[in-house]
Amino acid sequence: MRPPRLSVVLVAHGSRDPRAAAATAALARAVRRLRPDWDVHAAYLDHAGPRPLEVLASLRGRAVVVPLLLTKAFHGRVDIPAVLSSAVDLPVSVTLAEVLGPAASFPAPAFPSLLLDGLVRRLPSDHLDAVVLAAAGTRDAAARATIEWAADALSARLSLPCAVAYASAAPPLPGAAVDLLRASGARRIGVASYFLAPGYLYDLAARSALEAGAVAVAEPLSDAPELARLVAARVEDSLLDVPAAA
Repeated sequence: MRPPRLSVVLVAHGSRDPRAAAATAALARAVRRLRPDWDVHAAYLDHAGPRPLEVLASLRGRAVVVPLLLTKAFHGRVDIPAVLSSAVDLPVSVTLAEVLGPAASFPAPAFPSLLLDGLVRRLPSDHLDAVVLAAAGTRDAAARATIEWAADALSARLSLPCAVAYASAAPPLPGAAVDLLRASGARRIGVASYFLAPGYLYDLAARSALEAGAVAVAEPLSDAPELARLVAARVEDSLLDVPAAA
């Protein structure tokens, strides 16, 4: 008898905004195209369905849970591990992959090159002279440090100043970051989107930046080819039981 295919469960935060679930479904389809030998599912911690435990309960054999998170803040440290703790009696062996962004706070790891490639792909190339990296925001200082690494990596790739901004939980707002860059002499400021899917906070970040004079705002990463490849890399790393890399 042929062994069951590896199951991969992509776990997103979830949102009341239907665009967010559509973006997650698009990423799941992109991963399926990349790895047709895997059985890929999408699940959501809140708002949308199905929930991760519902999906895991329907599976057999081995499954890898991939947190669709760019930082290891509360959802990555608490919510998703709690799901795995609740799954111990299910007839499936579950492995947890690393979040898509860098997870550690010290020492700083190399920023995932595939994630950086995806940010650059989404960023409009309008002869920019500075960039704001806009994220949802978190009160977790270690998680914010990883977003600073993202901004540093993007700045080095583009050879442009790059400031971090948040739509919630921590200052500055994207509009304030645009103002600071303009005060330093920048005139064509673009916004790179450290978001996996559209929704209320993405809209808030985009509106804040545009009202302050940003010339372009990138779309969320969603189903960017680099993101699908990063998901696959996280799965493969978890199966090898080695530190995640991409």
